[in-house]
Parts: sequence; structure tokens; C-alpha cells
Amino acid sequence: MEIKKICVIGGGRMGRQIAMNASIYGFDATVYDIAPAVCDDVAGWAEKYLSERIAKGRMTEEQVAKIKTLFHVEPVLEKALEGVDCVVEAVIEVEDVKRKLFKQLDALVGPEVILATNSSFMVSSKFADCVSNPARLANMHFYNPALVMKFVEVVQGAHTSEETARALYEFCGKIGKKAIWQKKEIDGFAGNYLIMGILKRARYLVQNGYCTYQDVDIAMEEGFHNPMGPFHMIDLTGVDLALDIMKREYDETGVKPDMYDVFEQMVKEGRLGKSVGHGFYDYV
Repeated sequence: MEIKKICVIGGGRMGRQIAMNASIYGFDATVYDIAPAVCDDVAGWAEKYLSERIAKGRMTEEQVAKIKTLFHVEPVLEKALEGVDCVVEAVIEVEDVKRKLFKQLDALVGPEVILATNSSFMVSSKFADCVSNPARLANMHFYNPALVMKFVEVVQGAHTSEETARALYEFCGKIGKKAIWQKKEIDGFAGNYLIMGILKRARYLVQNGYCTYQDVDIAMEEGFHNPMGPFHMIDLTGVDLALDIMKREYDETGVKPDMYDVFEQMVKEGRLGKSVGHGFYDYV
């Protein structure tokens, strides 16, 4: 099994970057989004991004011309799925939305097509009953920003065939990533399982008045040489995404996570992180 052509469902910051990264490495990649305005935005973003690569001397005009033949934006789902070997789901982190999408995909693609979810924390077994051939379903979790971050997690659930997991793992290597092949599911996967321990303790320190969030970031960045502290990282990945994960924990345990109210207020105020210029820190 070999992946040669992909479709990414969802034109947000992750979806468009996953597709562009694949095209840069010579793979045919199509972005689909249900919203026409998002499709237009992706097309404009791609043109600007590639033009900047030329201006900065990172790519030649010939390289960009080749990439443009491989990167596509398609507002019609059936057309976006034509001839693909793999579909990467990169839509909103709401389980019901993903379930509806996987059922829709199952009706549109053959059982041999790999279905991969880029969810940050939902294991693919949650959607195994939505598809006719769950052996072709797995997690392939990219980290933000997908064009830059090398780390990708391929997670093989109990339902996932080794052939599927291997194809995704090998595909990651071919698009310049350093993937890990996780052989069993766990909430948050390996990366977030590890980092959530740090994030929970970081929020605990701030919630209980031990130090400020700036102090926490300094401790991790200067004391342990992390590229960014927990709150800088939250700004990068999105305050709204962090709140979604905290809401899930709150729903499951009935215990409000530390700093829940702070994150909820920040989302209400539109302070979603670096992507909008304001989060825990200001970027404009």
C-alpha cells in the first residue's frame, strides 16, 4: 500500500498546511472545505505563501510552478476525493461533526482508501463504527504549524491494520516528517499525554497563586531549554483548542480544571492566541 494522492478535509490553518507540505514534497494534494469563503481564503493563502518563498530565496520559480500543479483547492467534495489514496480529516474538534463526516466519506470512497484523522486528542476508534472498513482508519496527528513542525504521530488502534499504519508512517517520512508509530491508543496520544502533565501543573501554579504564567514560561524556557513555555505554546496552538480539551475533561470528571474560567473568558474576548495577534501574550 502506498499513498500517492491525498485529500485534506478542512481548510483551516492545519488542513491547508498539511496539504501544502505534501505538495512541496511532490504529492498531489487537494484541500476541501464546506465553506466557499474558506476555499477562496486557502487559494489566496497558497499564492501568497509560495510567492513569499520565492521572494525570500527559499524556492525557485520552477519549484513553485511544480508545487502549483500539485496543490489544489476544490469546493465540491466528490471532485476533491477523486482518485485519492488517503483522506485526512482536519475539521473542528467536535466528535459529532467528525462522526458525520466519516459516515459521509465512507459512502463516497472505496474501502481501500485510508481514512486518517488529524484530531489532537480523539482516538480513531471513536469513529470505527462510522466506516465499513475500520482497518483503514487511523490517527495521523500533525503539530502546528504543520509546515514547520517535524513531529507527527501515527496511532494504530486495535481496529487499524498494520498495513494502514505502515503506509501512513512511510508517507510521513516522504513528506519530511519525523513520525512515531504508536502501537496502542491513549487519549492525547504520546505527545499530548506527556505535555498535558506539564500543562496541568502549569495551570495549577498560576491558579493557586504560586507564580504568574510568565514565570512558568521562563522556568521551562530558561531552566529546561524548551523552545517555548506552556503558555507560549497554548498561544501557538490556540486558546480555544485548549478550552475544548478542558471542557471535555470537565464533562467527564465533573471537576473544573485549573484556570478554566480564565480560558473561557479569553475565548469570549477573542484572545485566541498568536493566530489573531492576542492571547496570553500580544503579537501585534
